[in-house]
Amino acid sequence: MTGPEMNAPIRKFAAVLAAAVASAGLTACVGAFNPQTDPTSPVAPRVQALVDANREYPRWADFPKSPEPQPDPAVVAAEVNTLRVTSGALAGEVSRIEWTLNEDPAAFAEAVRARVDAVQVAPVTQNTAAEIEEFARRVRERGRAPPPIPRR
Repeated sequence: MTGPEMNAPIRKFAAVLAAAVASAGLTACVGAFNPQTDPTSPVAPRVQALVDANREYPRWADFPKSPEPQPDPAVVAAEVNTLRVTSGALAGEVSRIEWTLNEDPAAFAEAVRARVDAVQVAPVTQNTAAEIEEFARRVRERGRAPPPIPRR
């Protein structure tokens, strides 16, 4: 016997063993899909009533019918073709755009940094995390309800 012929029974045994383990794992999960309500619980009757009332899935007959008639297949096909033509026109417009993002990444990053630095920053956005936390603490203190008024 050659090497592959000798390994064939081992592979078959491994495949059968893997199938047995997988089927045993699946049968262990079956009980999880049909849980039982604990009869000693004080809310057990209410829970069981809710479970029994909602056990069935909605049927198609339960859904309301569409007030508008469904479009003919020819209309749907025409809209699909319109979308294809529009998509082709959009692709043509995009191909005519002069893209500038494929230049030197360092120069692009510097240009973006310069554009961001040119915009004035609101003073509120310059606050540090500690300043923001302190502001939030002060606002929470101001928002706390006063003590209750005595009745007498």
